[in-house]
Amino acid sequence: MRTHARKKAGSSRWTMAELGEADEAELQRLVAAEQQKAQFTAQVHHFMELCWDKCVEKPGNRLDSRTENCLSSCVDRFIDTTLAITSRFAQIVQKGGQ
Repeated sequence: MRTHARKKAGSSRWTMAELGEADEAELQRLVAAEQQKAQFTAQVHHFMELCWDKCVEKPGNRLDSRTENCLSSCVDRFIDTTLAITSRFAQIVQKGGQ
């Protein structure tokens, strides 16, 4: 991130007023990217928690093939559903913007 403003003497932080428009846009882009990462991570944890509760009867040193298949299918279903909902939402937003 580049800045064109000068920092105040003794100050180690920039204020939003000191940032240029390009810097502010870059900062907003970085914040949005971090929010997307956090949302993705939370969604993965949510899927795994739901699928773990559904598929794992008794944890052991290894998962048996039935449990592995159940976990895989469960996560795949959630991903497919999420993609379908996201796609449909994008279509609705696109139609609303026309």
